[in-house]
Amino acid sequence: MKKIKSFGLLILFFSLIACGQETQINDKEKIDNGWKVYAESNYSITYPDYWELDKSGQMGTSFILFSKPSSKEDLFRENVNLLIQDLKGQKINLDKYVEISEGQIKTMISNSDLIESKRLNENGNEFQKIIYSGVQGDYKLKFEQYYMIKNGKVYVLTLTCELEQFDAYKVIGEKILNSFRLK
Repeated sequence: MKKIKSFGLLILFFSLIACGQETQINDKEKIDNGWKVYAESNYSITYPDYWELDKSGQMGTSFILFSKPSSKEDLFRENVNLLIQDLKGQKINLDKYVEISEGQIKTMISNSDLIESKRLNENGNEFQKIIYSGVQGDYKLKFEQYYMIKNGKVYVLTLTCELEQFDAYKVIGEKILNSFRLK
């Protein structure tokens, strides 16, 4: 249980990734509508070709997709990232994982506000969708996370935006999130 709590803290931290990092652009297969596909053996996701894919594994992520800065003064790049944790032997199901994560949001994010938490079943995958906001450092942020468990692993897919930018990125962010497929 201590291991899962520690990882939960990491999930919250990593979902707050700001700009400034060097990114690697992956020229994987392009799809017809100007989007690219990034695929690994256990998942795939599509994203706009003008977003940057970083698969360096920084801060424990499997990948981070960064939006383009809106101006030279834009110090935060909205992003989608994926964290994967092995849960084998821990007897944690999706309900328990959600309970732990919601508790950590309340205690680890300043001025946190849990806006939505609901169970969905789309594309053959059951997952929890959580939307929350809070303050992290100098940033007021809003997050949309999907928690999925498959084959003893939890997949945490997160859209992170500055609070005032969330509505502008919500449609494209959810399109990216909803393109995620477990294999």
